[in-house]
Amino acid sequence: DVVRARTFVAEALGGSPYDIDVPVVGGHSGETIVPLLSGFPSLSKEQVEQLTYRIQFGGDEVVKAKSGAGSATLSMAYAASDWSTSILKALRGDKGIAEYAFVENDLQQPHCHFFGCAVELGTHGVERVLPIPALNAYEQQLLDACVPALSAELRKGVDFVVKTHLTPDC
Repeated sequence: DVVRARTFVAEALGGSPYDIDVPVVGGHSGETIVPLLSGFPSLSKEQVEQLTYRIQFGGDEVVKAKSGAGSATLSMAYAASDWSTSILKALRGDKGIAEYAFVENDLQQPHCHFFGCAVELGTHGVERVLPIPALNAYEQQLLDACVPALSAELRKGVDFVVKTHLTPDC
């Protein structure tokens, strides 16, 4: 989702996706994906709304383009490579390495025990969960819509694990 957000915002601004950071928090499906675009004041309200929709549902565009026979595999491979590079940098002791991850935490949203947000990586893995940046009213509205949908998705996932006995800890 972060790769998609960087790409779409860079296209809108006429820049490079390598030079910008677009925070994306929440989950990984539709309205649970919350791009935080307020850090780009040159984007109009209409652009923000259009970009938000494309970021939230861009994966669906790829599936449709492939006639249901695949997803955004190159984007996922790029994201995995980017993440792997960050992990290696953190393991060698580089400081200030941050990536976005779907992690267990109650800090961001008390009703979601797992939440996608920025984490700081270190020599022992995730060193700390970083706070969500200040939200504008539109982003807060998106987050307010995200939380119940994400909570329901999480409940379905936990129920599935319990029902299928995938792990004794659930």
